[in-house]
Amino acid sequence: MRKVLSMIFAAAIVLGNIGFTNVQPVMGVEIETEAASAVLMDAASGRILYEKESHKELPPASVTKIMTLLIAAEAVDSGKVKLTDVVTASENACKLGGSQIYLEPGETFTLEQMLIAIAVGSANDGCVAVAEHIDGTHEAFVEEMNCKAQELGLKNTHFANAYGLPAEGHYTSAYDLAVISREALKYPLIRKLTSIKEYDLREGKFKLWNTNKLLWWYPGADGLKTGWTNEAKYCLASTVERNGLRLICVVMGVPQVRGHFAESMKIYNYGFAKYEFKQFAPAGQKQGVVKISKGAENEIAALTEKAFGATVEKGKDKNFWVETKLNPEINAPIEKGQKLGEVRLFQNDQLQASVNLVADHTVARAGFVDQLNRTMKSVFGF
Repeated sequence: MRKVLSMIFAAAIVLGNIGFTNVQPVMGVEIETEAASAVLMDAASGRILYEKESHKELPPASVTKIMTLLIAAEAVDSGKVKLTDVVTASENACKLGGSQIYLEPGETFTLEQMLIAIAVGSANDGCVAVAEHIDGTHEAFVEEMNCKAQELGLKNTHFANAYGLPAEGHYTSAYDLAVISREALKYPLIRKLTSIKEYDLREGKFKLWNTNKLLWWYPGADGLKTGWTNEAKYCLASTVERNGLRLICVVMGVPQVRGHFAESMKIYNYGFAKYEFKQFAPAGQKQGVVKISKGAENEIAALTEKAFGATVEKGKDKNFWVETKLNPEINAPIEKGQKLGEVRLFQNDQLQASVNLVADHTVARAGFVDQLNRTMKSVFGF
């Protein structure tokens, strides 16, 4: 921790006074923050570890683009679009001000390059170009953003555009942004895009620098997005992973230049000082065996789909117990990764986490002759 704090203060010296106050880890929830609204979330469970006015409706500025990237990632994942698609800039996309890559009408980039321009360079024009490529019009894409917000159960969010410039009816909350960020982290593409520190466009003629300085200043930071307008002030939704514990922090309405970084680091210091991830099984660990009916094999191993554990307050990691539920038998064919059951983690009587148990390999259905031989053997003993 001493090394982390020295890095933070070194950054403050280089960059000037960025509003550090009470940076030492706080062992209570009485964190004083300059943010108008803030939240700290455990990414694994979605549990809130700290909050201040977390449901207050505020303008999010370019942090909006996390939802834009989420819709795009879903479109890629579903096969609706491909990262290699050629995206052509329309006149509509080229009209926007604010942060941009200065698209010219008819200029083309791959979808992946456009998404990098959004994630790293906060390109407003890139947002419209991507929106039009995925849904035909910017308006249809924004409607999809709002549908996703409803699907996620967000109560204090409505989008009027895909880029975050001030507009009537464009607002969200720190809590809702944390939920969007948690959903976005399900897609490795988004963390890959938002963790890029620098990128060359137009054969090196146009340099993009990531506006999220936590990528340089705070160990374990690997996403997501900054935002600023006069109306919104300084905003940041970010994520940090250390020793298996991944946290999401959102700060909104921070008045000081670079203050959104200082406030986020202060809140993260509290989170990592107070909580840890207690692992009970790594990803891919065998948790049992399931019998196979009518398969080329008689049984299959059930593995943890991901690391199995829970975020706990340090010093309060007692009275945990595990419950494993497996299908006693399953019919072939079986696909690798197919769910065979689940393992659940309790502390006292409270469910803390659950992880799917999945097949470790593919098993084909046995042929007719094999099935007949097995039947004869079971009936007649030969």
